[in-house]
Amino acid sequence: MSDNYDVIVIGSGFGGAVTACRVAAQGFKVLVLERGRRWTKDEYPRRLFDLKTLFWRQSNPIKYHGWFDVRWFRNMFVAQGCGVGGGSLVYANVCINARREVFDTGWPAEITYASLLPFYCRVEDMLAPQTVPPHQVPPRYRLVELAARARGEQSRFTPVPLAVRFDPRQSSNKPPTDSVCEPNPFGKNQGTCNHCGACIIGCPVDARNTLDLNYLAVAEKCGADIRPLHLVQRIERTKGCYEVHFDKIDVGTQAFKAGRAVAPVVVLAAGSLGSTELLLRCRDEYKTLTNISRYLGYDWGSNGDFLTMAYYSKRQINASNGPTITCAIDYLYNSPFGEQLFVEDGGLPKELFGNWPRHMLWFGQSMDAADAQLFLRRSWLHRRKMVLDLYWKQRRSKAVFDAFARAHRQLSKATGGCPWPSTWSLFGLSITPHPLGGCNMGTTPGDGVVDHTGQVFGYPGLYVADGSIIPKAIGRNPSKTIAALAERIAEFIVDDLRNRRVEQVCMSSEVEAG
Repeated sequence: MSDNYDVIVIGSGFGGAVTACRVAAQGFKVLVLERGRRWTKDEYPRRLFDLKTLFWRQSNPIKYHGWFDVRWFRNMFVAQGCGVGGGSLVYANVCINARREVFDTGWPAEITYASLLPFYCRVEDMLAPQTVPPHQVPPRYRLVELAARARGEQSRFTPVPLAVRFDPRQSSNKPPTDSVCEPNPFGKNQGTCNHCGACIIGCPVDARNTLDLNYLAVAEKCGADIRPLHLVQRIERTKGCYEVHFDKIDVGTQAFKAGRAVAPVVVLAAGSLGSTELLLRCRDEYKTLTNISRYLGYDWGSNGDFLTMAYYSKRQINASNGPTITCAIDYLYNSPFGEQLFVEDGGLPKELFGNWPRHMLWFGQSMDAADAQLFLRRSWLHRRKMVLDLYWKQRRSKAVFDAFARAHRQLSKATGGCPWPSTWSLFGLSITPHPLGGCNMGTTPGDGVVDHTGQVFGYPGLYVADGSIIPKAIGRNPSKTIAALAERIAEFIVDDLRNRRVEQVCMSSEVEAG
């Protein structure tokens, strides 16, 4: 048995939610397949050792279909979200444009900052970003501001826009009962931020503008069918359509239930790792989409993410107070460290890590080389099984990460802190929640996997709309750029679907006339 749709969207993060919303709003029949569950506030992970709730496990998703999908590769540690809302469930709320200069090289000519600006504006209309009100800023914010001032770089300091609802009448450290709850413009009840610090493990008052509270809410109102716990296995092309084969996790029987759905248009939005892996399997393992570009999997990067912990013996930091990220020091222009860096503060949820009154997590993004490759290899334990792996030559990114380590050390010491050695300094290990690339935009199959519309070269009706299409590091938090690209791609998908309907009408008229 199979279901027929106009569009099948695989994934419900910043790419999938946007495309599902915009296409469904035009009256098309949309199916969204999401591997994770639909989370409620009483299910959010709150204990470090509650492994079933906290982690997604590739080898056993029936038992472990939790909040975080953590992947260990050689020298690279990747963290992703799982659930209806995708990466918006676990990200730190930063909703910021990429720099204009990012689009000067490495992108198809059609993708410029000017061409993307209207779509950035659409994202703002939906996610309503704002900075933390001045009287609510946490101690971490003040510390970063102090670091910039101590180095004579006050002009580089900036609050960052967050997709979070704040009550401007409140001061910080208010208890949860002071969160003001009211319907948002999309009919979902949301509270205002109470500075509990639990952003990345689920906000208890729904102050964060996660995608299930806006884009996906609109999509469902317009008739989109969102199915959680559906793991897509392969895509096949048949008779002008695509068959999407999936396994549904049946929680009651603790078993998989196979199924399939059919549509003329399929949108991959399973994230940088997920979309790339699925296309690799379709091309190289299942042989269902054999003509996908040889460029698939190449030029993957971590967006130059870097973090350092510092200890302050004479200063109260309270890492769990306030939104996870609140501000930045912008070294993307004329950097004194020799590399382009965007330094941010970072918070830790006390539910998982306890209280950190004297610790500061320095975080940020940079312009790494984005020259790693995702590929399939045989499992060491099960030789018949193919698993996703990553090959990363660190040489070209070494200067960037060394500069970031140096920047974090100097900023820590400038404010009286003692920085711990980073995982990069100790082990050559990079950690990222912002994987980008693998299905990169290009001008031909020789330099990319998809064109500027997000359509896979050689496969009409097959689109990719997530972080995997971004061909280079952008040096800032990427969620808004991913969503803006998806807004743009959605317009081409709608045009594609309308053209197909016109063709069907014409064909029907010809048959009747004949």
